[in-house]
Amino acid sequence: MSHFAKIENGVVTSVIVIDQETLNLGHWGDPALWVQTSYNTSGGQHPEGRPMRKNYAGIGYLYDGVGFYAPSPYPSWTKDEATYQWSAPTPMPVVEGKMFNWDEPTLAWVERVVAEV
Repeated sequence: MSHFAKIENGVVTSVIVIDQETLNLGHWGDPALWVQTSYNTSGGQHPEGRPMRKNYAGIGYLYDGVGFYAPSPYPSWTKDEATYQWSAPTPMPVVEGKMFNWDEPTLAWVERVVAEV
């Protein structure tokens, strides 16, 4: 069994587990709309060295004929063409014990303040 993503107008609308022969019967619509995806692929990497279409497809992901990728989280972020993952204009700071959120209006990382209960 394999995972297949249904692509409509470049957008993943469904992901199912099915074998190619059954999918080809057409009960799930035009088989040409379905593209195989692998849940073991992330950022163009696969633990066994067999990456498939850059990333595992998720509903709402985009597909450009090469790979799957999530919609851009922010207008200022850019898609890495090798991994098909999004990068902020500046790397997130790494400070022990602190977490950060991206602030699009200032194009900067801001410390996340966690209220104690």
